[in-house]
Amino acid sequence: MYVVLGINLFRNLRINIFIYYYFTTGSFLAILYYFLEVSPTQNLTLLSLTLVGFVSFTGVIISKLAIDPLAEHVNNLQNLSKETLHELNLPISTILTNIHLLKKSLENEKDLKRASRIESACQMLQERYNELDYMIKLQGSKIIAQEFNLNELVENRVDFLRSIYPHVEFNLNLHVSSITTDKTGLSKVIDNLIDNAVKYSQSIHKIDIILHNNTLEIKDYGCGIDEVELVHIFDNYYQSNKSIQGFGIGLSMVKRFCDSNDISLNFKSKPDEGTTVVLHFK
Repeated sequence: MYVVLGINLFRNLRINIFIYYYFTTGSFLAILYYFLEVSPTQNLTLLSLTLVGFVSFTGVIISKLAIDPLAEHVNNLQNLSKETLHELNLPISTILTNIHLLKKSLENEKDLKRASRIESACQMLQERYNELDYMIKLQGSKIIAQEFNLNELVENRVDFLRSIYPHVEFNLNLHVSSITTDKTGLSKVIDNLIDNAVKYSQSIHKIDIILHNNTLEIKDYGCGIDEVELVHIFDNYYQSNKSIQGFGIGLSMVKRFCDSNDISLNFKSKPDEGTTVVLHFK
């Protein structure tokens, strides 16, 4: 339905702009003809002022014809996203609440594992909900930096990722570190970097995470990256290993966030030795 509305919107927009451009061009030529052929040629100053005013007025109208329908369309999509997001929150919260209550009454180990898997799936949905909410707020420039303990955030993200990657050994060495930045955006960055470390770890399922002196290091012991590939890792859709599932857009998003929040981002890597990502918070 919304695809059809979008197609009709742009088709009508093209038609409206074409019709207006057709008549304004005709009017422009008529004014020019009047001053050059009918009116005395000494009125060049009046001709210039008239044409400048006419062109300016035409530019305003054409820009209004082009922008207003698009602005309305974008606004409608944003409202739809907000309403849909709001409707998603209730069922997710309901499922999580009831699965907690259900687990208390279960004694069979298989049933408990099934309930835990449902709970993990709901938590992942909750994470996607939080990300969508964050993206909507980001578009509206409503993101506010806040002060928090980075070590607590890292512990929280690792606890969440442990449920997704139970086979991975996470070694944490975290010192207390207080920073001020976009907390939700940084959570996405940490998730992305740890997720990449897990994917490229191959057979060595071990990730070291160190936080010291406002510097966060995430180290894997996987396939590593050579110097040529390191130049391209921040390019959109670039993947150093095509056999690993993904879209190749994660690191470009990480780079944009770090640049916009004054966070230093560096990669240290060697083939077959692993990769270390270093975030330094100024």
